[in-house]
Amino acid sequence: MSNTNLLNETHNPALSSWVKSANVENCDFPIQNLPFASFKRKHSEEALRAGVAIGDQVVDLKALYELNIFEGDAQLALEKCCSAQLNDFMSMGKRFWSALRQALSLSLTQGAAHEAKLASCLVAQTDVEYALPCQIGDYTDFYTSIHHATSVGKKFRPDNPLLPNYKWVPIGYHGRSSSIEVSGSDFKRPKGQTKAPTATEPSFGPCKRLDYEMEVGIFIGNGNDLGAPISIENAEDHVFGMCLFNDWSARDIQGWEYQPLGPFLSKSFASTVSPWIVTFEALAPFRAAWTRDEADPQPMPYLESQQNRDLGSLDLNLQVLIETQAMRKAGEKPVQLSQSNFKDSYWTVAQMVAHHTVNGCNLRAGDMFGSGTQSGPNPEEAGSMLELSNAGSEPITLPNGETRTFLEDGDAIIMKGWCKKSGSARIGFGEVNATILAAD
Repeated sequence: MSNTNLLNETHNPALSSWVKSANVENCDFPIQNLPFASFKRKHSEEALRAGVAIGDQVVDLKALYELNIFEGDAQLALEKCCSAQLNDFMSMGKRFWSALRQALSLSLTQGAAHEAKLASCLVAQTDVEYALPCQIGDYTDFYTSIHHATSVGKKFRPDNPLLPNYKWVPIGYHGRSSSIEVSGSDFKRPKGQTKAPTATEPSFGPCKRLDYEMEVGIFIGNGNDLGAPISIENAEDHVFGMCLFNDWSARDIQGWEYQPLGPFLSKSFASTVSPWIVTFEALAPFRAAWTRDEADPQPMPYLESQQNRDLGSLDLNLQVLIETQAMRKAGEKPVQLSQSNFKDSYWTVAQMVAHHTVNGCNLRAGDMFGSGTQSGPNPEEAGSMLELSNAGSEPITLPNGETRTFLEDGDAIIMKGWCKKSGSARIGFGEVNATILAAD
């Protein structure tokens, strides 16, 4: 199987849009992307509704539905996009997602017959605010980067950094969905119990080792019945799309609480997602072969397929930037902390879906997976401060002379993502950002 089997006319790199901003070089949202979000105009009493990004504009899908210019599956899909959140549309399945994507692509292409009508549905992105794109019923955080797992393991378990199950099973834990918020949602530094290595008893107070985690969010579309596993061959048909995900972490709280049952309060105080869900279909040109080192255990049959070998990987660049309070006051731009790539993930999206359901667990539309911190093999590709600062022992010096081991109040973390290669249109994910506020 090749990428060609997954491509259709919506991926044509020669397509251009009558929305001129969509044709600008390095635009995140060209006509080949068409990601989904929930939005309304800033400071308005409008109801939230679904929108699709094109250039620097948002197509108001409720307004488009009311024009009644689409037909068949595309119009049925549009009807489900009139709600504040996308769960009903996501539950419809691949046939309807693709039909709406194709209809939007045709209508937004240069010279389209419906240009004048669609133009009336556009709202400038600078004039809107976002909500979570869907109700996230359940959230599972995976641990798919072997580089991150090994690096963190060395800090928590120097004698046994990578536990023996890691190379056999996609590790994950059930997280807290209620504290996931959309980009721009600032949060207070968490408080909790911590225990210093030299202390005889734990203490209570604000977290001192606050960290970010550069992750990818994976949204489930149509789910499965309880007791009916999803095979790896069909797994991708259940994936609606992906976003950027910052899984904020309180490392000192985590170090005290994580044994024997894993993370709890160290992770549940805040997590932040980018507003736009880039559909899995839009990412087809950037699918790549997935391999497993011959010296490692090979996947069990339920985690193995030729399609996963041929196209299970995704070439997605991930960047983390920091803007400190001092930088903000001085009018300085955010600076890069690290850059990694999702293609270095040890487990694929299809393997995550297949494993999650192999015991009969039922997934539902809007459920989200976190990929786990995406770190690459090189030090500058680390997806967390824990790794970049070697657990706080090696301070990072920023261009303005400030140093960081972990994050301070007033720091903003900005994450960006994009797919880019010769012969395909660049697909961007926008950004996810939030600023740390002082604890009460």
